[in-house]
Amino acid sequence: MRSLRHGKGISVSVENITPFGIWLYVKEKEYFLSYKDYPYFKDQTLSSIQNVQLLHGYHLYWPDLDVDLEIDNLEHPEKYPLKFKSKKHITNHPTRRRASAV
Repeated sequence: MRSLRHGKGISVSVENITPFGIWLYVKEKEYFLSYKDYPYFKDQTLSSIQNVQLLHGYHLYWPDLDVDLEIDNLEHPEKYPLKFKSKKHITNHPTRRRASAV
């Protein structure tokens, strides 16, 4: 469920999108997801970031981005040491050219 205001029945909403990350309101708590820690939100459209669902009371899902997060990940990031690595940082080695026979 998305909404621009806090209130009863609002499970999750994107409260603000800044140049540094996004603010989420989930089950009466606010969380800041920095682009440094959650780079898959950077450079995405507003509508795709705002389209977030709370499933089963603990699972956040962005269907347009195919991103899944559990609330426990936001509350206890030290329990989840693996970090996302962007493909942009991976360099492809150029193909070696064969010497032509003359």
